[in-house]
Order: sequence, then C-alpha cells, then structure tokens
Amino acid sequence: MKDDKYRAMTFTGPKYIPIGVDVLAGGWIKYREDLAAVVRKHPVVFGEDPKIPDFDTVAADTGCAESDNVDAWGCRWRNVYEGHGGMVVGHPLPRREDVLSLKAPAEDRGLGHGFIYLRLADLRGFEELMIDFAEEPRELQMLIDVVLEYAMRQVEKLLADWRTWGNDDDLIGLGDDLGMQHSLPISPEKWRKYLKPCFTKVFGRCKEVGHPVMFHSDGHIFEIIPDLVECGVDIINPQYRANGLDNLARVCKGKVCVNLDLDRQLFPFCSEQELDAHVRGAVEALGSPDGGLWLSAEVDDGVPLETIDAMCYILEKYRGFYA
Repeated sequence: MKDDKYRAMTFTGPKYIPIGVDVLAGGWIKYREDLAAVVRKHPVVFGEDPKIPDFDTVAADTGCAESDNVDAWGCRWRNVYEGHGGMVVGHPLPRREDVLSLKAPAEDRGLGHGFIYLRLADLRGFEELMIDFAEEPRELQMLIDVVLEYAMRQVEKLLADWRTWGNDDDLIGLGDDLGMQHSLPISPEKWRKYLKPCFTKVFGRCKEVGHPVMFHSDGHIFEIIPDLVECGVDIINPQYRANGLDNLARVCKGKVCVNLDLDRQLFPFCSEQELDAHVRGAVEALGSPDGGLWLSAEVDDGVPLETIDAMCYILEKYRGFYA
C-alpha cells in the first residue's frame, strides 16, 4: 500500500490526503479521446502512466455491455444501457420452499460485488427477502448459510491466489450495497442478528492472514458502520449523500479511515464553485493532520467533461489541506 494511503488508514500522519477518480465505462464511451486528454493532464489523480481503455470494447471488458444472461446462481441479468451495470430481472428462488433445494455453484466465480446481502436479494427478490427478514422463517437462515459458505470458499481462493500473484499491495477491497437512499432495508437489529456474523467471518479470515480490509457500500449505512469496524473493516467507503456528512463525522472520525465516495448525485448539475465547497466541507469535517480520510469520485456519461476536469483540479488542491 502506498505510504500516504497506509498512513491515512492508520492515523499516522500522511503528507497528502489520498485522492482518486474512477471513470465508469459510460464516460469513456461518450467522451473517448477528450476524456483521455483530461486523464493525462492529471497524473497526481490517475498516475504517471494512466490506463486508457479501448473505447469500443470498454463496455464488454467491464461487464457493462447490453446483455441478457443467467449467472452461476441462476439469476437472470439484463442490461439495456450500454456502459452501465445491469440488474437482476429473474430470481431463481421466488417461493420460500425453493430455498430448501438451493445448492451453491460448483464453479468459483470470486466474491464479486454484493457477495452477501445483494446475493440474498438477487436469489429471492427484494420484496420476498424483506418478508423473510420480517417473519424470520428457518429458510432465511438456510439461505444465508448457503450464500456464506460459498463466500468463504471464494475468500480462501482469493487468499491463495494473492500469494501466487506476488501482489505488493496487501489491502483487500470488498463491496456489498447494504443501504438504500434514506435508510437501511432492514433494521440495524435484524442486520446484526443475520448479516453481521457473515461479514465478521469474511473480513476476519482476511485479517487472520494479515490483510487490511476496505469495504464499499452504496446507500444509507451509518448506523452500522461501527458494527462493520467490529467485523474487521479498516477503511470504509460510504456514499456522501445517502449518509450525510455530519453522521459520517460522528461515527467515523478518529475511529476508522473513510474513503469518502463524494456526491455523485451532485456532479451532473453543480458549478465549479459548488464542487469546491463540497470537497472542502468533506475535508474539514472528516480529515485531520493525523489522517483518517481518502477522497474518491466516480464519474460516468452523466457528468460534464469540464466538471470531471474541475474535479481533478479541486482534489489536487485539497489533498494538501493538512500538509
């Protein structure tokens, strides 16, 4: 792990706040070489030798092509918007009794994004899963057990592969979207009862062999961030808007490093001045000379090219706020 990232994670005084901008496939498809020119202008953000994708194949290369397919679990995925992610439109366990015959896939497909909670929702469908959490039938725990067993198998494969890759970065990044726009989908108490043990096992296994863990979640999750830290998270990657800056500062500052997902719902509409104030506010609320903050922005074809460029300049400006 790079020195400033490690020092920020461990609250040991980074020189600069680590910064990054992630360009999704839709952005490359829309802006192409104009976006590549912006990326090359900002080596502090993207590196001295940034990887510029093939504009004509980036959707397929990143799993964002128009498609209709079935995954290893039997979930039917459909994507109708080239350059963006698809969604599950067919759930293989629509009836509760279907859980009784569920077996995890034999093939190892990795953890992927949404390896516990989203997997449950993909298998049952959101409404049926919510009813399961409300009524707490035995099939709910049976479903969770199968999904967790598969996830732990993928963790073991990941750790074994890591040793063979010769990777000099020991940070493992995982993601599962646990929140909605304004709340958790289930109560914190139900989350702690059914899902916290799963994440404790997954993160705990990584920590056992010396890997720090960064965890991403879309949505409103601030009530369970302390629980995620107890599970083993070293860096939490939450969304700004869904959680609120004051809430994040209250539960995170000085307690766990935040890789803040800046407000992507603001980017398509904001002025440069509004963006500057947005980033500065985050740095003042969550940062400190000791560390504890990374800044990240995700952009796609909905964000104007000039805003992407301005964002890079602003991140470069505020990374040295505590230097």
